[in-house]
Amino acid sequence: MQHYINIQYKARYFSHGSLSDKTKKIWFVCHGYGQLAEYFIRKFHLLDPNENFVIVPEGLHRFYLNGHSGRVGASWMTKEDRLTDIDNYIHYLDCIYKANIKNTTAKIILLGFSQGAATASRWAAMGNSKIDKLILWAGVFPPDLPFETCLSKINNLEPLLVIGNNDEFISEDELNDKTKWLNEQKINYRLLKFEGKHDIDGDVLKEISRNL
Repeated sequence: MQHYINIQYKARYFSHGSLSDKTKKIWFVCHGYGQLAEYFIRKFHLLDPNENFVIVPEGLHRFYLNGHSGRVGASWMTKEDRLTDIDNYIHYLDCIYKANIKNTTAKIILLGFSQGAATASRWAAMGNSKIDKLILWAGVFPPDLPFETCLSKINNLEPLLVIGNNDEFISEDELNDKTKWLNEQKINYRLLKFEGKHDIDGDVLKEISRNL
């Protein structure tokens, strides 16, 4: 018989910049599969730390990328006991938010990259934290998101999908199928395509930031 128990759990995250009266944007960034927050956050160092406070949580599952030693990566969830994983990371992200966001007029942006796009989507839809803008980069909403209860909440975030035209994990046909499905769900998203692969492009990121 399977059982569950609640435990106290210590988990890490990384930040760049700090929250102050000069902060205009607060970024919560969810990395992709097999990445670590410590390194992924470097892609956001190009944002002015005087005006941007960047927070990068880390997936709660860490593992060796090749065999039993060497480089380590992290994942947000697996197919095994996935609903518990989802509950755990939504609670984890809400805790990070509560610990960092007090009284602020800064715009709060949630960006999910690749596997992190599904994580960000679920947190935006089912978490208890206030988000102003949702950006899904090299990923889209997971098909099991309960749109019947969260559609208006998602649409209020003005979702932006960012896809490289040479993304090795998303073909043109796959993108067309995904956008068709999003249209059927009545999601008011905007699609931004750029010349690039499955990665955070610095120039595109800066342009998006300027337009927020």
